[in-house]
Amino acid sequence: MSAEVAARLTRLAARYELPAGADGLLAALLDLVAAEPAAITAVRDPAEGVDVHVADSLVALDVPAVRAAHRIADLGSGGGFPGLALAIALPAAHVALVESVGRKCAFLAGAATSLGLANVEVVNARAEAWEEGLGAHDLVAARALAPLPVVVEYAAPLLAPGGVLVAWKGRSDPAEEADGRAAAAALGMGESATIPVEPFAGSRDRHLYLSSKVSPTPAGYPRRTGIARKRPIRASG
Repeated sequence: MSAEVAARLTRLAARYELPAGADGLLAALLDLVAAEPAAITAVRDPAEGVDVHVADSLVALDVPAVRAAHRIADLGSGGGFPGLALAIALPAAHVALVESVGRKCAFLAGAATSLGLANVEVVNARAEAWEEGLGAHDLVAARALAPLPVVVEYAAPLLAPGGVLVAWKGRSDPAEEADGRAAAAALGMGESATIPVEPFAGSRDRHLYLSSKVSPTPAGYPRRTGIARKRPIRASG
Protein backbone atom coordinates (compact mmCIF):
# COMPACT_ATOMS: atom_id res chain seq x y z
CA MET A 1 0.00 0.00 0.00
CA SER A 2 1.58 3.28 -1.09
CA ALA A 3 1.71 6.34 1.14
CA GLU A 4 -0.44 8.20 -1.39
CA VAL A 5 -3.22 5.61 -1.27
CA ALA A 6 -3.06 5.53 2.54
CA ALA A 7 -3.36 9.31 2.63
CA ARG A 8 -6.38 9.25 0.31
CA LEU A 9 -8.06 6.68 2.53
CA THR A 10 -7.38 8.84 5.57
CA ARG A 11 -9.04 11.77 3.82
CA LEU A 12 -12.06 9.62 2.96
CA ALA A 13 -12.32 8.47 6.57
CA ALA A 14 -12.33 12.09 7.69
CA ARG A 15 -14.78 13.16 4.97
CA TYR A 16 -17.33 10.53 6.03
CA GLU A 17 -16.50 10.63 9.76
CA LEU A 18 -15.68 6.92 9.84
CA PRO A 19 -14.83 5.06 13.05
CA ALA A 20 -11.26 5.06 14.31
CA GLY A 21 -9.14 2.59 12.36
CA ALA A 22 -11.51 2.41 9.39
CA ASP A 23 -8.89 3.78 6.99
CA GLY A 24 -6.54 0.95 7.96
CA LEU A 25 -9.26 -1.65 7.41
CA LEU A 26 -10.11 -0.18 4.02
CA ALA A 27 -6.42 -0.29 3.10
CA ALA A 28 -6.23 -3.93 4.16
CA LEU A 29 -9.34 -4.69 2.08
CA LEU A 30 -7.78 -3.17 -1.01
CA ASP A 31 -4.66 -5.25 -0.40
CA LEU A 32 -6.77 -8.41 -0.15
CA VAL A 33 -8.47 -7.59 -3.45
CA ALA A 34 -5.09 -6.99 -5.10
CA ALA A 35 -3.69 -10.28 -3.79
CA GLU A 36 -6.70 -12.45 -4.65
CA PRO A 37 -5.51 -14.88 -7.39
CA ALA A 38 -9.02 -15.40 -8.78
CA ALA A 39 -9.24 -11.73 -9.89
CA ILE A 40 -12.75 -11.30 -8.50
CA THR A 41 -12.92 -7.73 -9.82
CA ALA A 42 -11.50 -6.02 -12.90
CA VAL A 43 -9.94 -3.27 -10.77
CA ARG A 44 -7.32 -4.71 -8.44
CA ASP A 45 -4.74 -1.92 -8.17
CA PRO A 46 -5.26 -0.12 -4.83
CA ALA A 47 -4.34 3.21 -6.44
CA GLU A 48 -7.40 2.86 -8.69
CA GLY A 49 -9.53 0.90 -6.25
CA VAL A 50 -9.46 3.65 -3.64
CA ASP A 51 -11.62 5.69 -6.03
CA VAL A 52 -13.70 3.22 -8.05
CA HIS A 53 -14.30 0.83 -5.16
CA VAL A 54 -13.95 2.60 -1.81
CA ALA A 55 -14.95 6.20 -2.58
CA ASP A 56 -17.76 5.00 -4.84
CA SER A 57 -19.10 2.80 -2.03
CA LEU A 58 -18.80 5.40 0.71
CA VAL A 59 -20.62 8.11 -1.24
CA ALA A 60 -23.89 6.43 -0.18
CA LEU A 61 -23.18 7.53 3.40
CA ASP A 62 -24.43 10.98 2.38
CA VAL A 63 -27.90 9.40 2.28
CA PRO A 64 -29.44 9.53 5.80
CA ALA A 65 -31.19 6.17 5.38
CA VAL A 66 -27.83 4.51 4.76
CA ARG A 67 -26.30 6.03 7.89
CA ALA A 68 -29.31 4.92 9.95
CA ALA A 69 -29.49 1.34 8.66
CA HIS A 70 -29.30 -1.55 11.14
CA ARG A 71 -29.76 -4.47 8.74
CA ILE A 72 -28.23 -4.15 5.27
CA ALA A 73 -28.33 -6.60 2.36
CA ASP A 74 -25.75 -6.03 -0.37
CA LEU A 75 -26.93 -7.86 -3.49
CA GLY A 76 -24.33 -9.28 -5.86
CA SER A 77 -21.48 -8.41 -3.51
CA GLY A 78 -18.72 -9.65 -5.84
CA GLY A 79 -15.44 -8.28 -4.52
CA GLY A 80 -17.10 -6.74 -1.47
CA PHE A 81 -18.13 -3.31 -2.67
CA PRO A 82 -20.15 -1.66 -1.34
CA GLY A 83 -20.91 -4.31 1.29
CA LEU A 84 -17.56 -4.71 3.04
CA ALA A 85 -16.87 -0.98 2.82
CA LEU A 86 -20.23 -0.24 4.46
CA ALA A 87 -19.58 -2.89 7.11
CA ILE A 88 -16.34 -1.09 7.99
CA ALA A 89 -18.05 2.30 7.97
CA LEU A 90 -21.10 1.15 9.99
CA PRO A 91 -19.88 -1.37 12.56
CA ALA A 92 -23.20 -1.34 14.43
CA ALA A 93 -25.08 -2.53 11.31
CA HIS A 94 -25.46 -6.18 10.34
CA VAL A 95 -24.41 -6.53 6.69
CA ALA A 96 -25.43 -9.55 4.61
CA LEU A 97 -23.30 -10.03 1.51
CA VAL A 98 -25.53 -11.87 -0.96
CA GLU A 99 -23.54 -13.50 -3.75
CA SER A 100 -24.40 -16.47 -5.97
CA VAL A 101 -20.84 -17.34 -7.09
CA GLY A 102 -19.13 -19.69 -4.66
CA ARG A 103 -15.54 -18.54 -5.22
CA LYS A 104 -16.57 -14.94 -4.58
CA CYS A 105 -18.32 -16.01 -1.39
CA ALA A 106 -15.10 -17.71 -0.29
CA PHE A 107 -13.20 -14.46 -0.82
CA LEU A 108 -15.84 -12.43 1.01
CA ALA A 109 -15.85 -14.79 4.00
CA GLY A 110 -12.06 -14.81 4.14
CA ALA A 111 -11.88 -11.03 3.89
CA ALA A 112 -14.46 -10.54 6.65
CA THR A 113 -12.50 -12.89 8.90
CA SER A 114 -9.16 -11.30 8.08
CA LEU A 115 -10.54 -7.82 8.78
CA GLY A 116 -12.28 -8.92 11.99
CA LEU A 117 -15.72 -7.83 10.77
CA ALA A 118 -18.08 -9.60 13.16
CA ASN A 119 -21.05 -7.71 11.65
CA VAL A 120 -20.77 -9.45 8.27
CA GLU A 121 -22.74 -12.48 7.05
CA VAL A 122 -21.94 -14.09 3.69
CA VAL A 123 -24.97 -15.57 1.91
CA ASN A 124 -24.27 -17.89 -1.03
CA ALA A 125 -27.60 -17.51 -2.85
CA ARG A 126 -29.44 -15.73 -5.60
CA ALA A 127 -31.26 -12.68 -4.26
CA GLU A 128 -34.67 -13.93 -5.38
CA ALA A 129 -34.08 -17.35 -3.76
CA TRP A 130 -32.97 -16.09 -0.33
CA GLU A 131 -36.06 -16.90 1.72
CA GLU A 132 -34.40 -16.19 5.08
CA GLY A 133 -33.90 -12.55 4.07
CA LEU A 134 -37.51 -11.78 3.18
CA GLY A 135 -38.81 -8.66 4.88
CA ALA A 136 -35.79 -8.44 7.17
CA HIS A 137 -33.81 -5.40 6.00
CA ASP A 138 -34.05 -1.66 6.34
CA LEU A 139 -31.54 -1.13 3.52
CA VAL A 140 -30.81 -3.05 0.33
CA ALA A 141 -27.74 -1.99 -1.65
CA ALA A 142 -27.03 -2.95 -5.25
CA ARG A 143 -24.00 -1.78 -7.21
CA ALA A 144 -23.42 -2.75 -10.86
CA LEU A 145 -25.96 -5.55 -10.51
CA ALA A 146 -28.78 -5.29 -13.07
CA PRO A 147 -31.19 -2.88 -14.77
CA LEU A 148 -33.42 -0.94 -12.37
CA PRO A 149 -36.64 -2.97 -12.75
CA VAL A 150 -34.68 -6.13 -11.96
CA VAL A 151 -32.96 -4.56 -8.96
CA VAL A 152 -36.29 -3.28 -7.64
CA GLU A 153 -37.82 -6.75 -7.96
CA TYR A 154 -34.87 -8.32 -6.13
CA ALA A 155 -34.94 -5.70 -3.36
CA ALA A 156 -38.64 -5.20 -2.59
CA PRO A 157 -39.28 -8.62 -0.98
CA LEU A 158 -36.15 -8.29 1.19
CA LEU A 159 -37.11 -4.89 2.63
CA ALA A 160 -39.05 -4.31 5.82
CA PRO A 161 -41.81 -1.66 5.70
CA GLY A 162 -40.15 1.73 5.37
CA GLY A 163 -36.90 0.14 4.20
CA VAL A 164 -34.90 1.75 1.40
CA LEU A 165 -33.26 0.51 -1.78
CA VAL A 166 -30.12 2.32 -2.90
CA ALA A 167 -28.76 1.36 -6.31
CA TRP A 168 -25.57 2.73 -7.87
CA LYS A 169 -26.07 3.77 -11.47
CA GLY A 170 -24.11 5.49 -14.21
CA ARG A 171 -25.50 7.90 -16.79
CA SER A 172 -29.17 8.68 -16.30
CA ASP A 173 -31.32 6.56 -18.64
CA PRO A 174 -34.94 7.80 -18.87
CA ALA A 175 -36.23 4.50 -20.29
CA GLU A 176 -34.58 2.44 -17.54
CA GLU A 177 -35.83 4.86 -14.89
CA ALA A 178 -39.39 4.62 -16.28
CA ASP A 179 -39.18 0.84 -16.05
CA GLY A 180 -37.84 1.20 -12.50
CA ARG A 181 -40.84 3.36 -11.57
CA ALA A 182 -43.20 0.79 -13.08
CA ALA A 183 -41.54 -2.00 -11.07
CA ALA A 184 -41.66 0.11 -7.91
CA ALA A 185 -45.37 0.80 -8.36
CA ALA A 186 -46.08 -2.89 -8.92
CA LEU A 187 -44.04 -4.07 -5.93
CA GLY A 188 -45.09 -1.78 -3.11
CA MET A 189 -42.21 0.65 -3.47
CA GLY A 190 -42.67 4.43 -3.35
CA GLU A 191 -41.69 7.30 -5.59
CA SER A 192 -38.06 7.07 -6.63
CA ALA A 193 -35.35 9.68 -6.47
CA THR A 194 -32.25 9.75 -8.66
CA ILE A 195 -29.44 11.71 -7.03
CA PRO A 196 -26.30 12.75 -8.94
CA VAL A 197 -23.11 12.10 -6.95
CA GLU A 198 -19.40 12.69 -7.43
CA PRO A 199 -17.61 10.05 -5.36
CA PHE A 200 -14.17 11.20 -6.51
CA ALA A 201 -12.66 13.94 -8.62
CA GLY A 202 -13.17 13.25 -12.31
CA SER A 203 -15.97 10.74 -11.85
CA ARG A 204 -18.70 11.21 -14.42
CA ASP A 205 -22.39 10.41 -14.80
CA ARG A 206 -22.74 8.73 -11.39
CA HIS A 207 -26.14 8.52 -9.68
CA LEU A 208 -27.76 6.87 -6.70
CA TYR A 209 -31.30 5.58 -7.21
CA LEU A 210 -33.45 5.55 -4.06
CA SER A 211 -36.87 4.06 -3.39
CA SER A 212 -38.67 3.18 -0.14
CA LYS A 213 -41.00 0.29 0.63
CA VAL A 214 -44.45 1.74 1.32
CA SER A 215 -46.70 -1.33 1.20
CA PRO A 216 -46.37 -5.13 1.36
CA THR A 217 -44.84 -7.00 -1.56
CA PRO A 218 -47.69 -8.50 -3.62
CA ALA A 219 -48.31 -12.23 -3.67
CA GLY A 220 -46.25 -14.00 -6.31
CA TYR A 221 -43.05 -12.12 -5.58
CA PRO A 222 -40.24 -12.85 -5.59
CA ARG A 223 -40.75 -14.74 -8.82
CA ARG A 224 -38.73 -17.91 -9.27
CA THR A 225 -35.02 -17.70 -9.99
CA GLY A 226 -34.11 -15.98 -13.26
CA ILE A 227 -37.57 -14.68 -14.19
CA ALA A 228 -36.89 -11.07 -13.16
CA ARG A 229 -34.09 -10.87 -15.73
CA LYS A 230 -35.91 -12.81 -18.43
CA ARG A 231 -39.20 -10.94 -18.06
CA PRO A 232 -38.53 -7.65 -16.26
CA ILE A 233 -41.41 -5.38 -15.34
CA ARG A 234 -41.56 -2.58 -17.89
CA ALA A 235 -43.33 0.76 -18.12
CA SER A 236 -44.96 -0.37 -21.38
CA GLY A 237 -46.31 -3.49 -19.70
